[in-house]
Amino acid sequence: MIMRSLQNGTVRSLRLSARFSAPVSNLNPRNIQYIPACPLDLAARTGAVVRLRRIAFLELEQKLPFFKGLIIFFFGLCMLFQETAYAGNIMPVYVSIMPQKYFVEKIGGALVNVSVMVQPGASPATYEPKPRQMVTLSRTNIYFAIGVPFEKVWLKKIAAANPKMRIVNIQEGIMKIPMETHRKHGEEHHKGNLKDPHIWLSPPLVMIQARNILNALVSTDQANKSVYEAGYKQFIIEIENLDAELKGIFTGKGEGAIFMVFHPSWGYFAEAYGLKQIPVEIEGKDPKPADLQRLLKYAKKLGVKVIFVQPQFSSKSASVIAQAIGGQIAFADPLALNWPDNLRKVATKFKATLR
Repeated sequence: MIMRSLQNGTVRSLRLSARFSAPVSNLNPRNIQYIPACPLDLAARTGAVVRLRRIAFLELEQKLPFFKGLIIFFFGLCMLFQETAYAGNIMPVYVSIMPQKYFVEKIGGALVNVSVMVQPGASPATYEPKPRQMVTLSRTNIYFAIGVPFEKVWLKKIAAANPKMRIVNIQEGIMKIPMETHRKHGEEHHKGNLKDPHIWLSPPLVMIQARNILNALVSTDQANKSVYEAGYKQFIIEIENLDAELKGIFTGKGEGAIFMVFHPSWGYFAEAYGLKQIPVEIEGKDPKPADLQRLLKYAKKLGVKVIFVQPQFSSKSASVIAQAIGGQIAFADPLALNWPDNLRKVATKFKATLR
């Protein structure tokens, strides 16, 4: 492939065409490319000779069996890794609200990839799934429903987005209570007609939900049953410890100690720890003027100074009411991702305002 030529006292390499097959004496100058190589005296000493590209091809052809075997080896290795990755594939699942993400990840660990439908700051009462979320559902194995209001409108559409996706209602086995409402009967508060969906705010009820999550994951992925069961056992221990801690926070406060909320999210929490929530809303709506006046009178009688609101709703009406009773508003988020830490913080806030 190298040819010596004298030009201005230097030797240049002559690169031949890849299609060259004629003797050197018949070389076409158009197939030669001049590339500076080395000084003339060095070329003379080394005795550079013409080498044809054809020789290089012949040498490569001799080595082809080796390269062919190498290629087959790496191809087989890639297929092996692909099969291994598939066997240990992460299961894509969807949940309705943030606390569910915490529950599923505690049980499924690294084997699940959890997406959340109701994004932070949005309300599960009025949420409408985004188009990109509906697309993502087509690649989802399980949808964990929990009974929040938007599911009544959207759950069938969610199921239709992926007929192969399994819908699991984690509230299965839980007796829901009616939402509390403060009505016109003096100082009494009554149960409304709507069922309270906030079952994730009661640690004892979350144990039931955890069992439903475990069953769904195991039945979908039997190969990793032991992993899911281990995660479930650890989560149950965490819930039991949290439950004992929350009971300790409210020890000595007396049965039926009262706190006031704008939206009645904390009924199951209150029931679990011997408390009573007084809601401002009446079945999800702002109270009428007559109802509001009775509520303000009741709040002043009890000495209520704090009204708890959740960040997903406007706090304007609550602020007006708080001013009317000479109090203030405080936030209690029922949808925080860090479920145990959030319940501890809210419990501490409730404790400071109980009447």
